[in-house]
Amino acid sequence: MAGDMPWPEVAVGNANHANTAVLIIGAGLSGMCTAIDLIKRNNCRNFIIVEKSGGIGGTWHDNKYPGCCCDNSDWTREYPGQEEILAYLVKTAQEYGLYKHVRFNTSVEHATWDDAAKKWRVKVKTAEGSKDAEFNPEYEIETDFLVSAVGQLNQPKWPEIEGIKDFKGRVMHSARWDWSYDLKDKKIVVLGNGCTSAQIIPEVVKVAKSITVFQRTPNWVIPRGDAPVSSLWRNVYKYVPPIRWRKRAAQMDFREAFYDAVIDGQSALAGEIRRQSTTMMREQLPGRQDLWEVLTPKYNPGCKRVIISDDYFPTIANPKVSLETRPIEKITASGVTVKDKNGEAAEVGTEFDLLVCATGFQTTEFLHPIELTGKNGRTLSDVWENGAQAYYGVTVEDMPNCAMLYGPNTNLGHNSIILMIESQSRYINGLISPVLNARRNQQALSISPKPSKIAAYNEKVQKVLMNSSFADPACKSWYRNEAGLITNNWSGTVIEYQDMLSKVDLADYEVEGTGKAVVEKNPVVKVGRVVEETQVSDRLIATLSVLSVGAVAAGWLMRNSKYMSGLRLK
Repeated sequence: MAGDMPWPEVAVGNANHANTAVLIIGAGLSGMCTAIDLIKRNNCRNFIIVEKSGGIGGTWHDNKYPGCCCDNSDWTREYPGQEEILAYLVKTAQEYGLYKHVRFNTSVEHATWDDAAKKWRVKVKTAEGSKDAEFNPEYEIETDFLVSAVGQLNQPKWPEIEGIKDFKGRVMHSARWDWSYDLKDKKIVVLGNGCTSAQIIPEVVKVAKSITVFQRTPNWVIPRGDAPVSSLWRNVYKYVPPIRWRKRAAQMDFREAFYDAVIDGQSALAGEIRRQSTTMMREQLPGRQDLWEVLTPKYNPGCKRVIISDDYFPTIANPKVSLETRPIEKITASGVTVKDKNGEAAEVGTEFDLLVCATGFQTTEFLHPIELTGKNGRTLSDVWENGAQAYYGVTVEDMPNCAMLYGPNTNLGHNSIILMIESQSRYINGLISPVLNARRNQQALSISPKPSKIAAYNEKVQKVLMNSSFADPACKSWYRNEAGLITNNWSGTVIEYQDMLSKVDLADYEVEGTGKAVVEKNPVVKVGRVVEETQVSDRLIATLSVLSVGAVAAGWLMRNSKYMSGLRLK
């Protein structure tokens, strides 16, 4: 029950089921981060999270294919698996009481801006056949601020290959993996050889009868260095925070240094990627000149995502695995037809059981398939007619009181996207703050980025990107749209982005409504940034570690009084 808590500290209840201060689309990491910041930074609990699936976690809920993992700290492995990461997200959602705010199996159809009321009217739909749909299959939610947390890796991209719908075996996308399907002794086709495929193949080959991997272009592959994290070290990280800080800072320093490797194909670090990849390939595939040739990229590192794997090359050499580099002409009822060097059709196989599409996502179609209609009836598709762009990758022209996380030009090729999401969440909460303050005073307020600011910002970003490895004409990646515009990647380092978003300058925005005075009183909202890079010396870290160990020991003694009773003062 709400009790005497004022708005917006009170959560949405039955009486105001369709009215909220903030509506967040997506219960993945971005949506959770924004919600937690709403609670911590704005003391706001009047928010709703709508989630299309049946659980939280976003990409870590959807992507559960064999071998799915990511590099993190504070886990049982250097590269913990999807289930461990998802368990952490579930635990975090529970700790912050997010579940009561989430409406699962609910998707957003479209959202329309009401300029008179300075609110968004969002049409949502509950999953057909669900119990929620029995109450109301679709309804409208009114909100003061709309946040998209659907990200870039949301909608699977299915390959457009002739005959794929005629395949009589099983077809599944890597982001929609069906664990009820038994892979044992199956003849499997894997379409794609990127990061996802490099994780799937080494696991699936353990049980499959055969795997045929179709590769369009090779990838740069560098060692992963995965290993278990012992219980001793997990306890050290937990109870001696300075050691954990040092490890995280070292990871941050290394990854930020990696920026030159993926942005400048002629840099020393790019050369190091080439050296490591080539050396590992030849060591793991000794004497296989036939494979060396087809597995060595002819483009700069960074043009496509660099694969981090210890077992991809050995798996390709496995007798049960075939690497097919000829282009696919069509898929038949049980096989695949390719085009030979002489242009003639050739059958690769005719008895395949499973077709795995490790073909990525619809990355350049941000917010797809949600339809947004902003000021003066202008749709998001109209605004982005020539390619997606946003101010700081967060706010869009003519879309007031609306922001997104992991939007255009915020993807990374060298560091953790979580760092970008954290900055965006803080920034968005800085935008939300004056809207909430106006509402507290029974006033209305709309904030939208000035077109001139968006144009200047994106011109600067694209100038760097078009001279980077991301624009290398020797390869085609999901970073670019069909016109060749790089709509996905950020042009700088994470620290540069964090600094840029550490304050909200409302002079960059068009402010309208009866609550304009709120902005005039506080035109700059300082939100700060998460600092992960090295800030202190190893000597200070050592001193702090000793103090931490002492504090842990003292706490243990205090909890175990039998040891304290044995102490005698002399």
